[in-house]
Amino acid sequence: MLKPIIFILFSFFLIFSSFASSSDSMNILFIGNSYTHMNVMPKIFEKLCKDKDKPVYVQMNTRAGATFSVHTTRDDMFEAIRSRKWDYVILQGYSREFACNYDKIDKETLPYLNAIVDSVKLNSPCANVLFYLTWGYKNGYQEIPEIDTYDKMATNIINGYTYVSTCYDFPIVPVGIVWKNIRAKYPEINLYDADDQHPNKNGSYLSACTFYASIFKESPEGAITSTIEGKTASIIQKEVGNYVLSNLESLGLNRNYFNIHSERTNNGKYKLMLNANYSHLASYKWELGNGVIKSNKNVVYYYRSPGKYKIKLTVNDLCGQRIYTRTVKFEAPPKPIVKKKSKPSKKGNVKRKN
Repeated sequence: MLKPIIFILFSFFLIFSSFASSSDSMNILFIGNSYTHMNVMPKIFEKLCKDKDKPVYVQMNTRAGATFSVHTTRDDMFEAIRSRKWDYVILQGYSREFACNYDKIDKETLPYLNAIVDSVKLNSPCANVLFYLTWGYKNGYQEIPEIDTYDKMATNIINGYTYVSTCYDFPIVPVGIVWKNIRAKYPEINLYDADDQHPNKNGSYLSACTFYASIFKESPEGAITSTIEGKTASIIQKEVGNYVLSNLESLGLNRNYFNIHSERTNNGKYKLMLNANYSHLASYKWELGNGVIKSNKNVVYYYRSPGKYKIKLTVNDLCGQRIYTRTVKFEAPPKPIVKKKSKPSKKGNVKRKN
């Protein structure tokens, strides 16, 4: 996964890049290598979130070509982990690190992953740790017979991440699986950079969309983008949404999340829909911004009047307490336009002179 020196230098400039900050934000940290920072993928993810009205604070900490063992030598990575309380921490390793047999993963990957996960959980006990499942090289890796074609390498990487996901009981973000699907169904869409390993902008956009669907449990379809060509973006959005949302349970993504949806109904009511899914031991407290408090996992509520309401969710379970806030806004219906009555003409009958 090593790129020319320009990418190595680029990674150092990106080590503490951050893109947005808000009191309502979901805090998300990406830890990885050039597969993460190529085309500044977390920035593309942030743009998707903004367009879909999802407030996020995004930070990434990367080093080109880094395995998890290399990551553990980086003080800057541990500083990033300690820099705030994270809602999500995404971990991405070296592709060939996950394309080997399980015994090798046990010896050469898991000890270093343990150190990183321990650091995350010490700082943010309730953080959701996600594994960034990557893709195979366009033509495989010729120096190792077991992964000397794309299909062999992609399958081994999927198996490797699935194994590690099982070891930790952490969810998978299936970028490499969606990548495989699009390669098969849309061969005209190139996802690779010139080196046939790294992502071009299409590939990075695919990654960002997959993270969006995995974190927010909804399709990225409809997001407006200037990152790539519109037709290609629509295909990627649809493929991502279809795969991720159909496989939330098998990927481990069907837990530790909440959704807030507001709408003005056809009959003019101000409807709020809330749902949360954390551990079976979790308790919930929804504060609806008007003095009303609910304690169910799923809530449907109707406000009496339009306006801005600050929703606060407090979740308590074995990891501790999590508090999230979001603001919803209901617009008042437009006032009906009253047409002015036309005044009768003042012209009378004109007498003609004989």
